[in-house]
Amino acid sequence: MSNSLKRVHFIAIGGSVMHDLALHIAQKGVQVSGSDDEIYDPARGALAKAGLLPEQTGWFPEKITKELDAVILGMHARPDNPELQKAQELNIPILSYPDFIYENSRDKQRVVVAGSHGKTTITSIIVHVLSQLNRSFDYVIGAKIDALPGRVQLSDAPLIIIEGDEYLSSPIDRSPKILKYHHHIGLISGIAWDHYNVFKTEDEYVQQFDRFADASPKAGVLIYCEEDDMATVIGRKERADVARIEYKTHSHQVRDGKSYLTTPEGEVPVKLFGSHNMQNISGALEVCKRIGVTEAQFYSAIGSFQGANMRLELVVENEGTRLYKDFAHAPSKLLATTKAVKNQFPDRTLVACVELHTYSSLNPEFVGQYQDTLKDADVAIVYHNPEVSKHKKLIPLTDEQLKTAFNQNNILIFTQTDELKKYLTEQEWPNKNLLMMSSGTFGGLDLVELGKEVIG
Repeated sequence: MSNSLKRVHFIAIGGSVMHDLALHIAQKGVQVSGSDDEIYDPARGALAKAGLLPEQTGWFPEKITKELDAVILGMHARPDNPELQKAQELNIPILSYPDFIYENSRDKQRVVVAGSHGKTTITSIIVHVLSQLNRSFDYVIGAKIDALPGRVQLSDAPLIIIEGDEYLSSPIDRSPKILKYHHHIGLISGIAWDHYNVFKTEDEYVQQFDRFADASPKAGVLIYCEEDDMATVIGRKERADVARIEYKTHSHQVRDGKSYLTTPEGEVPVKLFGSHNMQNISGALEVCKRIGVTEAQFYSAIGSFQGANMRLELVVENEGTRLYKDFAHAPSKLLATTKAVKNQFPDRTLVACVELHTYSSLNPEFVGQYQDTLKDADVAIVYHNPEVSKHKKLIPLTDEQLKTAFNQNNILIFTQTDELKKYLTEQEWPNKNLLMMSSGTFGGLDLVELGKEVIG
């Protein structure tokens, strides 16, 4: 952290990485202030505990003064944000959070994990393995890992592991975050069109990963999944003095609902499951090998990895039933997650419920990308809140549009949280699993309480 940095203001401090970055630099002795027009838990509670929660929600340009050393601008803010405009008038340095991470990582070896899916898990595995080996490193992760104090760590460590996001850097910087970090080692897990509000065509979306791969430096490393068609096309493109490394689904066995990696050291039991997670393990292994971790060390550490929060996270279970929650919301994630649970427990009925919450998922021009993504569920449920659509200035999707989009006439559709909960709690659950998938909250549905009512 630069010693000259004394006072920093966060515009949109309530973001998942933004609030953790604010907490982290405050712990380093930087005087932090912030604003947002909405802040929800866990960010709200964490900021309050640290004394950083804004007294009022909203934007207050009077908070922006010449005494500030920098303003960190979150993507949630708009270009006409009054605090942003004030900072521009006063010529205060304005950074996106990926800019800030890079400025504090210039002298480190930078590993960036990119892709439409799997990047959180791959990054988390790498971080877990390095932690087990007591290696000195920094990190930026999009999800909370229970063993880590936050989503961000910046120190004098020689290495940083960064979960890269292809989304825009800030309201005034429309370049993707993955290009901001200037990686030495880059990984592309897989590519499937997302973020329709920004990338209106699939070609435009894919181009961001091509730009990321092209940014690999001489003597750099580009790692990609050979089982993903688009990642392979991009990865195999000739780039001078860049090492290309391919990976695929790790060899494994599934017995009695448990997964075992097949390795030179013998079978290694792991808590992750699903073919997509076996791919993620292979990707993490290839990165670890490039930063001084042996295969034996990797396999010794991977067995204790519990997974990242909200990534096929087990909420509650009994002898014959499990409730999982997952961040899956994009089509490719939905398909992989549903298939994983069904394949892991083939003899159990799978009830899979997805909340359509993002701009892309609620857009009638994009929703057709969800075709057949719930085909592995025995009971498929779609929940969406028409008020969320209206807030995003979209016309709420009709039941017929959803059935056509998912290519399933038998899907159950709910628009009220109480009705969804009532349906789930009225079902018989022996020998069934429930999978709840969303980047939202199902209208505030408490999944722990739901699990107690459903499973007991």
